Amino acid sequence: MRTFFIVFAFIVVTLVGIFGFRGMTTDRRPIEVFPDMDRQPRYEPQGESSFFADGRADREPVRGTVARGQLREDDHRYRGREGDEFAAGYPMDVTASLMSRGRERYGIFCSACHGGTGDGQGITRNYGMVATPTFHSDRLRSMTEGEIYDVISNGRGLMGPYAGQISVEDRWAIVAYVRALQRAHAGSVEDVPADNRGELGL
Repeated sequence: MRTFFIVFAFIVVTLVGIFGFRGMTTDRRPIEVFPDMDRQPRYEPQGESSFFADGRADREPVRGTVARGQLREDDHRYRGREGDEFAAGYPMDVTASLMSRGRERYGIFCSACHGGTGDGQGITRNYGMVATPTFHSDRLRSMTEGEIYDVISNGRGLMGPYAGQISVEDRWAIVAYVRALQRAHAGSVEDVPADNRGELGL
């Protein structure tokens, strides 16, 4: 008898599995106990709107207003300038953490073209980009920090702008790291404190 029930249950499950879940189409909407605002009246980005005179759903910021934290009055920090001239120096303290961040960001955004040491021998040179300058030329060494920041932000020549990809703080971190690369390239043993020269194997 026990075997009969087991075989019967198996047959029933098999038949239900084959014929009971074949699926069907329907025009009826499913029952939703908690719709969670899945469907609500809203405008799609860059959509049309008959409510506004210009027919656009997207609205321009109110003229004369500035979003909180976006006033950016500090020209040195946000534009790399003091008045009409490029600023010298940094708008923040250059710390070990800033340099570390600059090294990381440089490796991500700059080294492909400018090379790991700033010599312009990045991997893109293998694909025809031969006009990348070296940071160790007199022209680039004489640039102020603000001008380097401006080039990162707005681009120059074949280099496109990176303001959209790299934050203000990270741009300054990259500037500091570029200066470190320049100093390392032009440095000598005499630049290393006597107590640390043993670390160089000298």
